[in-house]
Amino acid sequence: MNSRVAMHHLISDLIDHVETVVVGKRHVVKLISVALLAGGHVLIEDIPGVGKTVLVHAIAKSVGADFKRIQFTPDLLPSDITGLSIYNQKKGQFEFRPGPLMGNIILADEINRTSPKTQSALLEGMAEGHVTVDGVTRDLPELFFVMATQNPVDYEGTYALPEAQLDRFLIKLSMGYPDRKDELSLLNRVQDQDPLRRLTPILSVTDILKLRHQVSSVYVSEEMKNYIMDLIEATRAHPLITLGVSPRGTIALFQAVQAYAFIEQRDYAIPDDVKAVAPYVLGHRLLLNQEALYDHQNGKELIGDLIETIKVPVMKRETVK
Repeated sequence: MNSRVAMHHLISDLIDHVETVVVGKRHVVKLISVALLAGGHVLIEDIPGVGKTVLVHAIAKSVGADFKRIQFTPDLLPSDITGLSIYNQKKGQFEFRPGPLMGNIILADEINRTSPKTQSALLEGMAEGHVTVDGVTRDLPELFFVMATQNPVDYEGTYALPEAQLDRFLIKLSMGYPDRKDELSLLNRVQDQDPLRRLTPILSVTDILKLRHQVSSVYVSEEMKNYIMDLIEATRAHPLITLGVSPRGTIALFQAVQAYAFIEQRDYAIPDDVKAVAPYVLGHRLLLNQEALYDHQNGKELIGDLIETIKVPVMKRETVK
């Protein structure tokens, strides 16, 4: 087995491993894996009790990395997550005590229950790869992956995330209820022991970084790049969209397409990769007008509609390497 094939199997094993705990949500686990491989972050929005936190725990326990959980509350301060400098009387100097944000895999639980000021501290880390504490900039680890959960914005005690922070999440998704068969399977699995406790790491930080390197080499033809741009430009001309996808969103889609192709065990991208990830990468980056909001439209659905109108490129043999 060559090294590339072995790396393909690593990510497949991760998805299978998480599915032993999170039943019937393979598509969701695959999308989170896309973000992990593309170097992005994930926002999971759904009602309480559908398994958001369990899913994030399962991903974290499957990777042998430094895992931190931050429970966001209204009284949480920026220093509570970034860390702070404490004066050491014995040494006569200030010492930095890192906060939970200084880890590899971060569970930001109920992110929209804290104040915008604390949300901004998280945003700096996600956007810049470092945090600033007492005027000193401190780098975050090379593997820094945020999986945030939030309840719907109409729930009591929530703060809507600003557009700038939403744009920093590569993927936004929801889980939904499991179907009857999967929920019965879940009952059988928890009857004897919590399956989350049985999970052990099957990937290391080094493995993830190697996978990311492989993903960045996935070939995207000129036809595919133009297909992506056709979709992006369609969001900017749509009558129900006030602000379309920014260039940052274009890059995010490109990287997600590469990651999805890799998970599908290909070293080249095809139109189906765009169709699979675009609603989750682009939907939360749109600003809809009042007419769309009045009709209860959402970004994810609009992206799905636009995909149906974009001409799919014919992949020539020489464009697939």
